[in-house]
Amino acid sequence: MTTRHWTTPEDVIESLRRKWNSGRYLAAAAQGHPFEPISVPLKGPTSTDVNRHYSKALEWAQSWAAHHHPHMRIQTKTIGGHHNTPTNTIPIRIWVDTLHQLVTLLQTTAEADLFHTLHAATAISAPALTAWMAAHPMKVLKAAPHWQRLIDTVAWFRNHIAAPVYLRQIDVPDVDTKFIEAHQGILGELLDHSLPADRIHYEAPRNDLAARYGLLSKPSYVRLRHLDDPPGPYSELAVRTTELTTAPPGTHTVIVLENEITYLALPPTPGTTALLGSGYAASLLRHLPWLADIDLWYWGDIDTHGFAILSRVRSHFPHTRSLLMDRHTLLAHRAHWGEEKHQTTEPPAHLTPAEAQLEQDLRLGTYQPHLRLEQERIPISAVAHALAGRTPTTATAAAALR
Repeated sequence: MTTRHWTTPEDVIESLRRKWNSGRYLAAAAQGHPFEPISVPLKGPTSTDVNRHYSKALEWAQSWAAHHHPHMRIQTKTIGGHHNTPTNTIPIRIWVDTLHQLVTLLQTTAEADLFHTLHAATAISAPALTAWMAAHPMKVLKAAPHWQRLIDTVAWFRNHIAAPVYLRQIDVPDVDTKFIEAHQGILGELLDHSLPADRIHYEAPRNDLAARYGLLSKPSYVRLRHLDDPPGPYSELAVRTTELTTAPPGTHTVIVLENEITYLALPPTPGTTALLGSGYAASLLRHLPWLADIDLWYWGDIDTHGFAILSRVRSHFPHTRSLLMDRHTLLAHRAHWGEEKHQTTEPPAHLTPAEAQLEQDLRLGTYQPHLRLEQERIPISAVAHALAGRTPTTATAAAALR
């Protein structure tokens, strides 16, 4: 063994700090468990090393002299004494016997005192949280500057069982929306530990406080535009999804598309309403069950993501037909091809055979790698022809699904 492999005091401190940072010793103290002495083995010189590198071995052994490390107990053993070799006493293990020794050695006395102070104070103001604190002391220390505000916010949730409110309406001293949003992670853990199970929606993530703990969420809106003569004074409306419970008057066809400019530029079409998906068509449309009784079309980019969205829409409404998402359209607009930087990897489940084959060709790079035809690159004249049914640019879905 060479001298560079001999354990130094710095190595031991680093090992002890890793153990400390796990939080196990503060947790044990908070839970009332006695401190278990810590043992760290030392790699030191062998008898051969002592004979070959006596001065270095002596220097190493002296670096572990007890008077240099008053907060460690040094365990030694005797080596040598064979074949007329001298005996030598070397350290083989160090022990830290008390929590006081550990925090003094690591200079973490202030951390330990702060945790114990917060734990004791919380035992009075919010005793239900002390078990969580004991299990997560390092999280408590990280949140120490804000701890009282976190406790007060948790108390507000526990005491507020009236009608749901928005996050902005939480009324806690020195707590605002920005504070809550910045600390959603730890608030979620504290609330999970504090609230009754029937007040927690476990299907929602902890960092979505509104959904998980019964607050009002920002409503989703559906933006729609009449392509026929509008039934009222407005040609375009944005309506809360939950309030759009029936089809717009005079509408027998709905076209869903993703690009805003294309949505605005669609030509007049009798009995038709355009609905802007903005990349979230599937999640929006599933809240509109009346679409099951409407002639429903989806138009997205010809790329793997476009077909993935089409598939998700069709999973809710199997009668959905695609518009301008076929091989004829792709090949007719070769001059407008672009690149889809990141493709999906799984083939969508709800495509017609023709759509599925085209989607596979896109993933395989049959025409060119990462091929994409964005809907806004298709001339508006081609769109008008497709809407009028003058060209074979649509794919009937319902009967042809795999």
